[in-house]
Order: sequence, then C-alpha cells, then structure tokens
Amino acid sequence: MMPKLILMFTLNDVTVPDAMDYFEQVKDLPVDYFGYKEIGLEPDKMKALNDEIHQAGFESFLEVVEYEEEKIAAPAKLAVDSGFDFLMGTIYYPSIWKIIGKKIKYFPFCGKIYDRPSVLDGTIDEIVADAQRIEAAGADGFDILAYRYKYKDKIGELVNTLKNSVKVPIVSAGSINSFERLDQTIAQGVWGFTIGGAFFEKKFVPGGSYRDNVAAVLKKLGKNI
Repeated sequence: MMPKLILMFTLNDVTVPDAMDYFEQVKDLPVDYFGYKEIGLEPDKMKALNDEIHQAGFESFLEVVEYEEEKIAAPAKLAVDSGFDFLMGTIYYPSIWKIIGKKIKYFPFCGKIYDRPSVLDGTIDEIVADAQRIEAAGADGFDILAYRYKYKDKIGELVNTLKNSVKVPIVSAGSINSFERLDQTIAQGVWGFTIGGAFFEKKFVPGGSYRDNVAAVLKKLGKNI
C-alpha cells in the first residue's frame, strides 16, 4: 500500500503567507491530506485556510515544532479552535490531552528532538521505547523525523524497527526532497509522509511549476492525474 501524502504549505518550517493561493493551485489534485505549521499566518487566516481545505473535502494537519510544555499549550488549543483534524509534532506531555481531549488526533514526536531545523537523536532502542510509552498513553500515531536522524546510516533500520514495534500510524516528516528519498520512504512502508519546502524549491521538477512538482510526486504514488 502506498503511503499518504500530507502536503505542507511550509518553507523553512514556517507556513508561507500565500498558502491559500497555493492551495487553490492544487486542490483538484488527489492529495491525501493538507497541513501547515502554527507560525507564519495570523490565526484568522489559518482558520480560513483550514475551512477551505475542509470545504474541498480534505482533512488537515497542524504541525507544531515545540519542545517545552508551556509553549505547546497555545498551539494545541489553536489546533482545536481552528478545527484541524490532526495535531502533529510537539514533544509529548500528558497535559496536552486536557487541551485536545479526543476532539482531534494526536501524532507527537518520539525520541530526543532538539534544535531548529529539528534533529532526531537517541539509539533506535531508545526511540522505540519512547514510542511504546507514548502509544500506551493514547497517541494516535507518530511524527518521526526520519531524514533528520543524527545517524544517517541507520534511517532505514530506525523506520522499519519503529513501524514493527507500534500499532499506530507512522508519518515520516521532514527533508523528503528527492525522488531517491521518496522511493526509500515508499519502500519503508510508512503510513504517510510530509513534503513542504521541496515543492516550493521545485526539487522534483526543476523549472516546473508548484503544481507540476506536486503532480510528479502524486504520479510516483500511482495516483491518476
């Protein structure tokens, strides 16, 4: 089964200011999900875009890159108030459930995450143990920063081990910026993956349009364009 594409309207971990215009360019394509970060758009524009995504028949992800508990509360509340279907990212804290309840699904990070752009650290055993602990606490899935793993030669082993150690979906997020990495991601058998900046930077069809780049990835996934 092919993984799901979560198209992110983000560049350098920030939502692009004209995200609505880019959505209009691709909303007729067979994208699986759309998403963006909690920074880069004012809350009213963020909600307006999310409403448009829903009206077009799609579900949405809000990805939050925060590591401290007190900095996660406001974005988590924003995800609920703006009507997102998924909250993705954040270091896991039990207090987040008090904010989101079961109103939306929660795909937190697992493992040791730090810096910006984010780095994933820790041994595979440590990351898996962290994921199993969080899964037992009710997580609906995981946001795994596979291509930002500190140990590049172990990316495939990490994803495969994690996928076989938990029952919830795995999303490979960040730095999928070539057909080589896309092929690897497909072969890894994850539930889904994100692409944001690589579409804006035209990594798949150099010289092509934003839509051309999205369409090229969808064709690779076997979608009819």
